[in-house]
Amino acid sequence: MTPTPSTQAPTGSVKAVTPAADFTHRLTEVAGTVETFLVERLGPAVGPGEIVRPPRLMEAMRHAVLGGGKRLRPFLAIETARMLGGSDAAALAAGAGVELVHCYSLVHDDLPAMDDDDMRRGKPTVHKAYDEATAILVGDALQTLAFEIVADPTWQPDARIRADLVLGLARASGLGGMVGGQLLDLTAEGRFGAANMDVDDTLRMQAMKTGAILAFSVEAGAIVGGADASQRAALLRYGLALGQAFQIADDILDREASPEAMGKATGKDKDAGKATLVDRLGIDGARAECDRLVGVCEDAVSSWGEGARVLRDAARFTVARKT
Repeated sequence: MTPTPSTQAPTGSVKAVTPAADFTHRLTEVAGTVETFLVERLGPAVGPGEIVRPPRLMEAMRHAVLGGGKRLRPFLAIETARMLGGSDAAALAAGAGVELVHCYSLVHDDLPAMDDDDMRRGKPTVHKAYDEATAILVGDALQTLAFEIVADPTWQPDARIRADLVLGLARASGLGGMVGGQLLDLTAEGRFGAANMDVDDTLRMQAMKTGAILAFSVEAGAIVGGADASQRAALLRYGLALGQAFQIADDILDREASPEAMGKATGKDKDAGKATLVDRLGIDGARAECDRLVGVCEDAVSSWGEGARVLRDAARFTVARKT
């Protein structure tokens, strides 16, 4: 009997990296593995405990998730676990869960009540391709599917590790993490009255809205890889610095990149009055802060030597990317 999408093991495996491998090739290779896993999870077959998968909902979920994105978050989970000797299958599932939470946040963030965007990853946003009600339900369904995958013993038989992953993902994505950060972002726009966020306020908001999920991607790999307390602390320091650098680089791209390159509208953050470090520090100051944060990332994983080469490359890629 062919397993259902909820229980079928991941198709293929992530090939081991060689010292001469190009980082972009490695990122693309892992993205392909993640895409295959997500395609299987978003198929039409009914899984355990399900009654039916509504075709319109599944179609819209696939629209939101498949065929786009660098898959940086699962990449970080997979590479961190691999550095520590953890299971590929468990890291892939944990990373896919984080990616689904990220995709749900984009669907909701694009809604008219939030950032009101028409394009995402070079195609119409979900509420434009379908409708607002469907988009809200897509986000809800992606979030719950994320936790189902992370909690499924098919990928990770150790219940303590599964519980640690579920708890970490909930904290990173919830009121004290991503969701809370999104509320602070709306507050900075003046949605709820006058707001004047200084550098520390902006850093706090960005650490929650963007940094928490990116940092947890690294932490998920550490959990799967069996990192001890000191190793987890070092990797958390890496993840937090990477999250900050990613958001600053994103703010710079919003000012300098074209909509065609980004696959979405640019320049909207400034028009909306959003709080960014580009506003607080200027473009040159923001770039200098990105460089400093890359140094923090490299220092955080220095004890792993050549084993952390991919993570060091990921930090450099984060600030050098053009999309």
